[in-house]
Parts: sequence; C-alpha cells; structure tokens
Amino acid sequence: MATKRPRYMISVDNEMFNAIEDFRFEHRFQTRSEATTELIRLGLEQLKKEQQQTAPSAPAGPSDP
Repeated sequence: MATKRPRYMISVDNEMFNAIEDFRFEHRFQTRSEATTELIRLGLEQLKKEQQQTAPSAPAGPSDP
C-alpha cells in the first residue's frame, strides 16, 4: 500500500528484532512497521513524561516584604 509518510530504514540486532516481533504478535499488529511505530510513539511519550517530571519548577514570583 503506497503512503506519503516519510520512510526510513533501520537495522537492529536479533534480540531487538525478536522483541519487536513478540510485541507485534502480542498486540496483533498486522505489520512490523505498525508495531515499530507504536513502540517509538510509546517511547517518546515516556521520555516526554520523564522530562516533565524532572523539569525545574517555575521560579517563584517576588515575595512581599
């Protein structure tokens, strides 16, 4: 099926390949690409959450004397 989405190729070791395949079948994704895209999305969401948790708090405004 043709798509206008950007494409790129990656190489992984056997262990990661098998982990992606396991995830694919456990979650019933039709293609390896769909499973890989979901894993990337989940990873990026987790990174965003972690960054928000570790971000310094906004500085307090000036205090009233």
